[in-house]
Amino acid sequence: MDRSDDKELDSFMIEHITVDQLAARTGVVVDVREPDEFAAGRVPGALNIPRHRLTARLGEIPTGSPVAVICQSGRRSAQGTEVLAAAGIDAVTVDGGTAAWAQAGRPLEH
Repeated sequence: MDRSDDKELDSFMIEHITVDQLAARTGVVVDVREPDEFAAGRVPGALNIPRHRLTARLGEIPTGSPVAVICQSGRRSAQGTEVLAAAGIDAVTVDGGTAAWAQAGRPLEH
């Protein structure tokens, strides 16, 4: 098995939630998109830490309940969830991301 197979396996091991499940829960939401994407519209109350800065900014993420990680469509959030899990933080990825959140008619902060 080559390294790309390992990455695929890792992706299957993280927990995924839907935008409806996100709406029903409390706790921290970390948006791993770039600041301009975040400013254009985000899940209310989300904390913006771009994916490439997660490791350096782990100390800013409150723990105590699972952290929901979101991006635009789901790819970066899955990667971010893997980074947080590797650091011992309980995290889940939001399938469909902010696009699915908006498509479901949920409010966006600007």
